[in-house]
Amino acid sequence: MGVGEIAGLIAAIAFAVLAGFMIYPLIRLGKMFDQISQTVKESGEHAIPALDEGVTTVKQVNKSLEDVNKISAAASTTANNVGALTDLYGSFLGKPVIKVASAFYALKATGQSFLAQNANKTAQNANKTAQKGE
Repeated sequence: MGVGEIAGLIAAIAFAVLAGFMIYPLIRLGKMFDQISQTVKESGEHAIPALDEGVTTVKQVNKSLEDVNKISAAASTTANNVGALTDLYGSFLGKPVIKVASAFYALKATGQSFLAQNANKTAQNANKTAQKGE
């Protein structure tokens, strides 16, 4: 055996040892890839029901929002109707009530004025009678 053959043999043995050392990390890397693929598969199996539940929840929320929109529309219509009814009563009953109240106030003021004038005249007549009698 020549020097070249011995060097080739040493290189082959070194390569075999190096390949032997690389087998263990490669086996572990393969197991890790198997675990990753298993995890991805399980995640996909669990994600699909979660997505289905999410879709169901969104549908229920949308339905509830539609109900709320109906309720708020009904409340708005009711408020508008009450406002219109108030305006109607105000225009129909408000003006006549104000006129009647004004008439009663005028009658009261006139009555008080009349009574005050009668009281003044009676007092003046009493003073004149008292002055004549002295």
